[in-house]
Amino acid sequence: QSGEFTGTEMKITKRGSPYLRRAIWLAATVASFKDPALSIYYKSLIARGKKHLTAIGAVSRKMCNIIFSVLKNKKAYTPNI
Repeated sequence: QSGEFTGTEMKITKRGSPYLRRAIWLAATVASFKDPALSIYYKSLIARGKKHLTAIGAVSRKMCNIIFSVLKNKKAYTPNI
């Protein structure tokens, strides 16, 4: 490669339903301030120097994992703090 560009910023994928992606993004935005466990996770990312949108993206990914686990195991979500 020529130059010194490292490409450190990763963008969210545009694959899949834009409506579902927006719904998860908005839910993650609210959950990062209202849900106790996700709020702690969000604040830890910010404390590590991550930007707001990067932290919201990480919270949305964690929410997707939680949603998948709830559906797979058929158990209610209980936040572990």
